[in-house]
Amino acid sequence: MTTPARLSELATADDYDPDSMPVERARAHIRAFLTPVTTLERVHVRHAPGRVLGEDLVSPIHVPGHDNSAMDGWAVRHADLQPDADVTLQVAGTSFAGRPFEGSVAPGQAVRIFTGAVMPPGCDTVIMQERARAADGRVTLGGGAKPGQNRRRAGEDIRAGSTVLSGGQRLRAADAGLIASLGIGEITVFRRLRVAFFSTGDELVQIGTTPGRGQIYDSNRYTLHAMLTGLGCEVLDMGVIRDDPAAVELAFAQAAAAADVVLTSGGASVGDADYVKQILDRLGEVLFWKIAMKPGRPLAFGRIGNTHLFGLPGNPVAVMVTFYQFVREALLVLMGQSQVPPCPTFKATLASPLKKAPGRVEFQRGILAPAEGGWSVALTGEQGSNILSSMSRANCFVVLPTECGNLAPGALVDVQPFEGIL
Repeated sequence: MTTPARLSELATADDYDPDSMPVERARAHIRAFLTPVTTLERVHVRHAPGRVLGEDLVSPIHVPGHDNSAMDGWAVRHADLQPDADVTLQVAGTSFAGRPFEGSVAPGQAVRIFTGAVMPPGCDTVIMQERARAADGRVTLGGGAKPGQNRRRAGEDIRAGSTVLSGGQRLRAADAGLIASLGIGEITVFRRLRVAFFSTGDELVQIGTTPGRGQIYDSNRYTLHAMLTGLGCEVLDMGVIRDDPAAVELAFAQAAAAADVVLTSGGASVGDADYVKQILDRLGEVLFWKIAMKPGRPLAFGRIGNTHLFGLPGNPVAVMVTFYQFVREALLVLMGQSQVPPCPTFKATLASPLKKAPGRVEFQRGILAPAEGGWSVALTGEQGSNILSSMSRANCFVVLPTECGNLAPGALVDVQPFEGIL
């Protein structure tokens, strides 16, 4: 139960609303309402990065496919070597990468070998070339080598029949290379997630037109387009919808019919001209529409049929904050990704004063830089949710918990770097 003293502290926060849902609870509620796509398709390995694997990938071969040398040197029988003395062996031939030595190796013989080349029959050890002297068809090798030294065994990386990648895994560039190394040209992935988005507001105009008095250019759709394509979504930009209930309702109906997810910016608050929540209540269901956070308090989440809906705030910084903190995770789950790790967070030393009233989680924008013994973070300046340049200059969020107040330079704070979130 909240004490009167605590209520006094909470009331110092701008626009504090005791009915707002805590950030972590909102994340959990969203996760519980998600239904991932199930349709599968085949794509070329070149198009694997960013897609979610639809089934376990089993290796048809060993990698490497044969015992081979880990370096340039001499392939020998370990039994021919001395533990503490040089030995001189006859040179039987050479094994190149891609052109193995095809002959036999008798006791007392060695084969010149290069990195990646197949180990000749009977040889089990490679002596690095820096420990060898070759002349007149013979090679003298130093003692002390261990059995199997510098020898890579067949299947050492991957065994034939083993599961290399698990279904539900979002593929990266390294995974594409791994798949190609198995000789696999096509893989099964979940289809792309279809996301429709639009902005609402009579004050918004398109790029290429001249704003009238009190109007501004719509930036949110371009931000959303960039973040959605960065995640690999199939996007449908429905433009700007004017502040008219019938127009907004038609846009929602059309978007829900065409997409798996609908994102809107603007119209999620409780002003007289904000219709998103009311329309969601009528067309479908709304799970919640206020979050105890700053920026981004007016966030609506719900469904129309099987289509998931996010009504994002109108201010551009709040759009990006709510996308990073809620929408990103939800989209990855809907794409079929089985494990979605939280945004990476670590400690940094505050390099500039920070203002915050207790009462809700805040995501301020910062510039993270190396410092002696760790990392430091300075704020980008004014933190208003309308100041999009604060996101452009920033490379991280400074995450401030509900109970946190003003902080002085030198305080340790949690930061989430932008790189790695998307």
